[in-house]
Amino acid sequence: MGRMNTRIACLTADLLPQDGAAPSAIQLLPAGEFRAIDGRPQDVPAWRLDGAQAQRLIAAAAARANPYVIDYEHQTLRAEQNGQPAPAAGWFKALEWRDSGLWAVGVEWTERARAMIASREYRFISPVFSYDRQGRVQRLLHAALTNDPALDGMAAVAALSHHIPQEPDMTPETLALLGLADDAAPEAIHAAIAALKAKADEAEAHVAALKAQTAPLDVVKGLQEQVAALSAQVMSYEIDALIGPALADGRLIQAMEPWARDLGKTDLAALKRFLETAPSIAALKGIQTEGKALEAKPSLSEEELAACRLLGQSPDEYLAFKTRLNKE
Repeated sequence: MGRMNTRIACLTADLLPQDGAAPSAIQLLPAGEFRAIDGRPQDVPAWRLDGAQAQRLIAAAAARANPYVIDYEHQTLRAEQNGQPAPAAGWFKALEWRDSGLWAVGVEWTERARAMIASREYRFISPVFSYDRQGRVQRLLHAALTNDPALDGMAAVAALSHHIPQEPDMTPETLALLGLADDAAPEAIHAAIAALKAKADEAEAHVAALKAQTAPLDVVKGLQEQVAALSAQVMSYEIDALIGPALADGRLIQAMEPWARDLGKTDLAALKRFLETAPSIAALKGIQTEGKALEAKPSLSEEELAACRLLGQSPDEYLAFKTRLNKE
């Protein structure tokens, strides 16, 4: 898998109805550190889930309007590629943390799935979850009945996981531009973007004050250019942070990206509303992004923007010149 802020993995655990009936509670993930029997994960030392992380997953499940779906053989992930339907085998809404790990409770099975489980035509369940670059489980997506287990020794239902970028999704280059480390937490990323926005607001207020004082035109113009550059930089970060996860989890398809970026530039709130309600069709990491993080657009510092004005160059011209010098 390519190196991104979060990843997806596939695991499975045994589903063995003790009384011949499909269970109403199924274990999705084990507690502590765990790995698949096929050697995964390869991009982090191990997956990790503790009580604190589990409580965040439980809260997210409680806040959802729709239940999580359990399908057959992860067809939800494959539907867009193979064109086949993805019927549900069951649904669950509530999660519970136990000593053994994370469980789905109150599971509702379809009649077809009940019969297949009772006859042991399906014996394992495989949940789909996201994890960050430290292997910490971030988000539960859905699950599937399968007969190809990947986790050994879990109780009664198998786990499939997939890596999906957490929000906001930032490449190492973008994080560096924000002055953050590669493993920066989402809270730190949001704080850095908020600080950048505050800086832009401060510069805009300064422009307004200078206008009120009839300041020299060249001073006002220079500050206006700084405001425009900072505002564009903030908008670029916010749009990337929205579109990256949406491409990865199937709320956007690749052909919709130009439209989404244009919408974000003209009405960022409208783009956020669209993505909040758009259904996640399939986890497309490695399909739409080919396993690569979205590239961050380089930006110029305030000093470099001032140099642009002195040289009579646009930021794009200055950036191209700077890039050539770095290559030489």
